[in-house]
Amino acid sequence: MVDRAPLPVLLDVDTGIDDALALLYAHLSPEIDLVGVTTCFGNGDLSVTTRNTLSVLELVGSDAPVYAGAATPLSDWTGAPAEAFHGQNGLGGAVIPDPTRGPEKEAAAQYLVRMVNARPGELTLVAVARLTNVAVALSLDPALLGKLRGLYVMGGAAFVPGNVTAAAEANIWGDPEAAYKVFHAGGDITMVGLDVTHQALFTDDDLAGVEPHWPYAGLLRDALEFYLAAYNPKRPQGTRTAPLHDPLAVMLAETPDLARGERYAVSVERAGVLTRGATVVDARPYSPEVKNVQVALELDIPRFRRRFLTRLGWRTA
Repeated sequence: MVDRAPLPVLLDVDTGIDDALALLYAHLSPEIDLVGVTTCFGNGDLSVTTRNTLSVLELVGSDAPVYAGAATPLSDWTGAPAEAFHGQNGLGGAVIPDPTRGPEKEAAAQYLVRMVNARPGELTLVAVARLTNVAVALSLDPALLGKLRGLYVMGGAAFVPGNVTAAAEANIWGDPEAAYKVFHAGGDITMVGLDVTHQALFTDDDLAGVEPHWPYAGLLRDALEFYLAAYNPKRPQGTRTAPLHDPLAVMLAETPDLARGERYAVSVERAGVLTRGATVVDARPYSPEVKNVQVALELDIPRFRRRFLTRLGWRTA
């Protein structure tokens, strides 16, 4: 294995259950340098997602700075709450200590602009929340995405159904105007959508393997039990699975060849009654549209599972 410097990553979250796993993975991976974290509304209101972010980082001893960002979408669009999949506290009812520090004074968008301009071409941004913070940052610096090493967006559905509506995935549906702005802003964008995240499954057997000595064992046990139950209301224990959306986006930033993808022209529907928030992927072989997004499609599942479980501490064969 060739030694390399850890990948410097900025992580934009709305910390619910799978965001918490993404934070854990980013902190625990020796191949990632978690430079800073920005928070957004989404899986809870901004105060909840920011508190959860700080608490999870403190639980594992991370001193990555946290910057609170958008509390509402760009328009007056209001999405449904995510309590069904993340619980009232955003962590499936898991109880972890309140953080002893608060967010930094600088707002998330200003922080993103400052950091990316200070380190052009170096930083990878992984956005696993609504894209509001990134869109606001683009209003301050329209060339921002071109100064990133890459942008990985957990959101969208290319050739599979949505998960909030028949057409739309939750993060894009939660602020379609922001997503449209980001997808058309240039730069190296990879869409880590439902096509590939629904291949990245956590199981009941995995939950049974949580080691009690881990400092985050209680969080995993309680939050993931809630998560598995939410995704499988009619399936018995022992047969349940749930997708690891947000950790996969971090993992693909770290190891891009973990999934096969293709470049497509991708836009976002902002006006449709039935399709608002849909990612419209132009797969015509002779499309005149600019292929602006790399769409992740096919996951190396055994390799993903080994890497994810090993990073968080599971013993794997």
